[in-house]
Amino acid sequence: MDRDILQSYLHRQIPLSTAMKVEVISATMDNVVLSAPLEPNINHKSTVFGGSASALAILAAWSLLHLRLETEGHASEIVIQSNRMDYDQPITGLFTATSSLPDGADWAGFVKMLQRKGMARIEIGSILTYDEKIAGRLSGRFVAFLNQK
Repeated sequence: MDRDILQSYLHRQIPLSTAMKVEVISATMDNVVLSAPLEPNINHKSTVFGGSASALAILAAWSLLHLRLETEGHASEIVIQSNRMDYDQPITGLFTATSSLPDGADWAGFVKMLQRKGMARIEIGSILTYDEKIAGRLSGRFVAFLNQK
């Protein structure tokens, strides 16, 4: 999927991404990289608000799942079921979230379950970076529901 298409989709379908000024840096089947500036995501300490950091990490993971399912022809709705976010350092400028499937993720099993039951769950992670250092980590469980034709 072209990064401009994904960015337009995010801004249209998830208005928070527009307010946060999220940009798609890259989007492949292996990972999605999103960025956001400090200004619309700032808190009272002049750092990125934790909710914005978490939202960017979730958006990156959600986008990876959306991209993979769409590319493989599985029209689905995706929601996040649960997540864990760890913050390693304050962020005081432009930051990125890079999503990827964790090592050992059973993509084939996920797709098989989606096709068989119409619903499947998968864990996806994101790494937040700022100033070339890891600033946080997300582990999220996402649920995909196959669209009924």
